[in-house]
Amino acid sequence: MLDLWSNAGPGIQLSFSDRPEEIRRKLERDPDLFLVAESDGTVIGAVMGGYDGRRGMVYHLAVTPARRGQGIARRLMEELERCLLSKGCYKYYLLVTRDNQQAIQFYEHMGVEMMDLYVLGKRLR
Repeated sequence: MLDLWSNAGPGIQLSFSDRPEEIRRKLERDPDLFLVAESDGTVIGAVMGGYDGRRGMVYHLAVTPARRGQGIARRLMEELERCLLSKGCYKYYLLVTRDNQQAIQFYEHMGVEMMDLYVLGKRLR
């Protein structure tokens, strides 16, 4: 996953929480919300989701550059939405950097709406 995310382009910003041990912990917590697309044993796409019992979250959707435009990201998102709905989730959030117009257009095409919000965060460790 880290190779895929690291080579996906500037739209994915990796941080402390993307270290292998943190990804393993996320996978243990929500294995059904960690979706991978493979071709001949090679990871070509992935999306990681979360659900806290109230709202869902989408983290790091990526498809290897050579396989973009083939519907892989759309299928990953549709399956993630199905999984979130099956858990009782009715709404999810995702973060996109302002300069990532390709991702914004993709998500808008998927029916995601732009929200007029400020994103605030605090690092705890």
